[in-house]
Order: sequence, then structure tokens, then C-alpha cells
Amino acid sequence: MTKLIKFIFFLFITYACSFLQITSANEKIKIGLLVPMTGPNKDIGQSIIKAVGLAVKDINNNKIEIFPKDTGSKANQTLKSAFELSQMGIKIIIGPVFYESATYLDELKNLTFLSLTNKTLDLPKNVISAGINSTSQISTIKKFLETNNIQKTIFLTPIRNYEFEIKKGIKDSRIRIYQNYDYNTEPTKLTEQIEEITNYKIRKQNLENEIKRIKQSNEPNKKTKIKKLEKKYTLGDVYFDAAIIADFDESLKSVATSLLYTDVLPKNKFFITLNQWFDESLMNQTDIQPLYYPSINKKNFDKYKIKYFNAFGEDPSHLSLLSYDLVGLVYYLSLNTNLKNLDKIFKKKNSFKGKIGVFDIKNNKINHKLNFYKIENKKIIEIF
Repeated sequence: MTKLIKFIFFLFITYACSFLQITSANEKIKIGLLVPMTGPNKDIGQSIIKAVGLAVKDINNNKIEIFPKDTGSKANQTLKSAFELSQMGIKIIIGPVFYESATYLDELKNLTFLSLTNKTLDLPKNVISAGINSTSQISTIKKFLETNNIQKTIFLTPIRNYEFEIKKGIKDSRIRIYQNYDYNTEPTKLTEQIEEITNYKIRKQNLENEIKRIKQSNEPNKKTKIKKLEKKYTLGDVYFDAAIIADFDESLKSVATSLLYTDVLPKNKFFITLNQWFDESLMNQTDIQPLYYPSINKKNFDKYKIKYFNAFGEDPSHLSLLSYDLVGLVYYLSLNTNLKNLDKIFKKKNSFKGKIGVFDIKNNKINHKLNFYKIENKKIIEIF
């Protein structure tokens, strides 16, 4: 190859690389958005659309384009809308919101979906659960148990549609559980089960037997001892140090109340639950406090709520915060790779810090590094 040919070849390569860089720099970051815009969940969809718009505004880069499509909370409508996004050349999609909507999305293998669901079982391979899954939550609980050297922990799992997600989280987090129980949420059956788990009838009988024994004895200070025992409900300790209640709302309160009924108190045993999104109704439940749980970063969440309210004059949904962060995540990843190859990024180990906290990405899974809180004396206190 002569010097002239070498020089021309060099100029060609240089020009080609410059052209590719310019093309890449001007390339739009197209993000699809699959949310319910009609039907019973349209308010959630509107909240997510607003949050995504807020994220784009905060990123302040006109390269980002968002393309919302309606799912109507139906799997067939979701597939139709996803296909339309695919025809527009879009490769990455935030959504769908609900697990059931993702049913047919494996038919569009060229797309990557960041679903807002926290369910991970039996999802299509191109759908990544971006919700705060059970593994993330239970791993955070595990850290609390180990830090405080809590040895004997029971796990109480309701027989619900997320039961197997919880069991997967227990397995994946490798948390040490002394005993795992599945319980029926029907109040009468629940009470019977909690009585059995805590050996309530035996402990209650122990108390009656001890009072009877002292009454028939010649022990000194009999009346004082009897009076002291009569203030108790049971005699004898339960075999566990902490109870993890994998439940929410009124059902969570029912389980905690059943524990109180069987004379298991949060001042003596740790009452721990899953992410409650700072449910304010728990603040007034002083009888079940302190109550511990993993959650997203509260300070960041409060700042986001103020930002959202100032922009739209209304409170945001929890899912809207997640969608806000996902726009930032896609933008961050697009700076490091071509969006056409984004599916490969989710197979590699990566991390991204958002408003919720840190996203840990690996093997097409997103886990979250969460904070840990307790509610005590009507206050939310950060543990770590």
C-alpha cells in the first residue's frame, strides 16, 4: 500500500468515525411508555405520564422523546400498543404497570420492557421487573437481623396471590428463618393459627396452673405473688425473637393485633413487615409499635412529593416515583451504550442511583438497595 493510499484510507476512517459520533450525538433517545390511559386505572396512568414528563424536564436534554401508549390494563391491548411502539423504531419501553398486562410481550423479542410490577415469577424474558421486589425487601430485613444478632425469626406469609413471590425472596436473599408459616387471612382462622404458633393456650394454662399452685402452697408473700400473676395473661416465653409479617393494610394490623392478643408484644419481640410506603394509618397504631420495615429513601420521597405537588397541584402515586427514576435510568444507560443494545446492558452488572435509592442491575433483574425504618411513638425513625 503506497503512502498516498494509506493517507486516503486514514482520512476515510477518520471521517467515518467523526460521522458516526455526530450521528450518535444527534440521535434521539426514544422511550416508549405503556400505561393505562383508559379504564379503572387511568388515574395511575396519568400520574405516571406526569412524573415521566417531570423527569424529562429535570434531565433537561431535548434528545429525550417519550411516546405514551394505552394499555387499558389488558394484556391484548398492551401487546397492540407495544407493537405500535416497535413500528416506530423504539427499543426500550417503561411499562406496563401491572403484571397481568405483560402476558404476551415475549412475542416482541426485539423490545425491552421495564415493568413497574414488583412480581418477578414467570415474566417474559424481555420484561424486567423494576418494582421493589421481595428479594430487595427481605435482603434489607436480613441485614437488620444480622446487625442486631437476632437469631430466631419466624416468617408469617398470607395465602394470597403474591405468596410464592415472598418464598422466592426468602430463597434468593438467603435469610435465616427459624420457622415459616402460611396463614389464612380470614379473621377467625387467623386467630386460631396465631394462637397455635405462639402456644397461647399452653402459656395461658401455665399461668392458671401457677396461680393454683401458689394458692395451695405455703410460700411466703403468697398474696403478693398471686396478685402479680393475675396481672399477666400468660406465663412462659414464645420460642422466637422476631416475627416478619408479609402483609399490608388492615390484614397487617389484624396479624399484629392477633399477636398482641396472644400476649406477644412489640416491646419484647421485633415486629417486622415489608415496604409500607410510609402508610400514615400505621402512625396511630401505637399498640403495635415499634414496627420495623424496609423502604425507599424517605427524604428523597418527600422531596419528590413536594416537587410533584408544586408542578401539578396534587399528590403523586407511589408508582409515579418509580417511573420518574426509570427515565433517569434509561438516560444514564443511553450515555454508555446504543439504545439498540440496551438489552445487553441489563445482563451485565451495573448500578444507578435514583430518587428511590440504588438500582442494582444484573442478569435481567433489578434489585433495590433500600433503607430501613421503624415507627415508634407516632414517629418514623431511620435505622439505616
